[in-house]
Amino acid sequence: MSRKVFEITKTFRTKFEATSDEVLRWFPGHMFKSMERIQAVLKDIDCVIEVHDAKIPFSGRNPRFRDFINLRPHILLLNKYDLADINVRRKELIENKLKTQGVDTIFYTDLRTYEKSPILKDHILPTAIELTNSRPRYQRQGNPEYNILVIGVPNVGKSTFINAIRWSHIKTKGRATQVGAVAGITRSLLNKIMVHNNPVTYVFDTPGILTPSIPNVDAGMKLAICRCIPDKIVGPENMSDYLLFWLNSHQRFDYVDFYGLKEPIDNVYDFLAEIAIINNKINKSRNQETSNEHIMVPNFEWAANKFLKDFRNGRLGQYFLDDNELMVKQTEEISKN
Repeated sequence: MSRKVFEITKTFRTKFEATSDEVLRWFPGHMFKSMERIQAVLKDIDCVIEVHDAKIPFSGRNPRFRDFINLRPHILLLNKYDLADINVRRKELIENKLKTQGVDTIFYTDLRTYEKSPILKDHILPTAIELTNSRPRYQRQGNPEYNILVIGVPNVGKSTFINAIRWSHIKTKGRATQVGAVAGITRSLLNKIMVHNNPVTYVFDTPGILTPSIPNVDAGMKLAICRCIPDKIVGPENMSDYLLFWLNSHQRFDYVDFYGLKEPIDNVYDFLAEIAIINNKINKSRNQETSNEHIMVPNFEWAANKFLKDFRNGRLGQYFLDDNELMVKQTEEISKN
């Protein structure tokens, strides 16, 4: 960090103050119902595949899913891996911590480019079948068909995974399940979807289900900026405020060059104003003091949405948002030694 940047940022915020705790309380009724329906169908399931965002491998994972992990073979897909800043050491720490949570089988995926990746065809489904056959299947023992349950929080790629694995194995065109960029688009537990015919394998798609109680604002905002919570719940300007705070507090100033700024900025509205002005997104608004005049106002909402889109699409670089979780793990290891 240069001396100039250090002098500028040493007065920046050291704590994020949320304007609302609405993000902690978002748990729609259909999620409660879906948990009940999943438990009811679990007796017919051979293996559980959980999909989560690789940028936040710990934040937001529903602790109720651990019940399923204990009852059935389980695979965790950390998706959007291409957007995550995960080096060899960080991957080791992630996997060590996940093992303490009962997760032993992990794949890192970028499901948006599944046609180019052999992992779906050559590894994930064969591993699911191998894990199933390595344990008693109880009332399903001897059944030649395999049923796989796909679970996860909203908008991490569950439906994309089902469509991708179906295409990889049976080359069926079209989408078996709807894909969207809005958290919670899948609302019901769907019928069986065949994804393989030798052996015959079906998957059950499920709605995205968050933990009923998000522990703190930091975890909630990370879920929001990763689009696991609908943008309208938190608001793009509030999410942009948290994202800007996170980038500055982690000394990730890539955004300065990306947007052509002179220096890092702490105030979100100063930052959004710069983006709006650079992109000529200025609105004419009536002056409240003199109703006969108009003033030019930066389009903060447009700028906030662009900032979030650039982050989510990887234009601002690769990021790993759960370093605080790994720091806890490292602290525990040091204390043991």
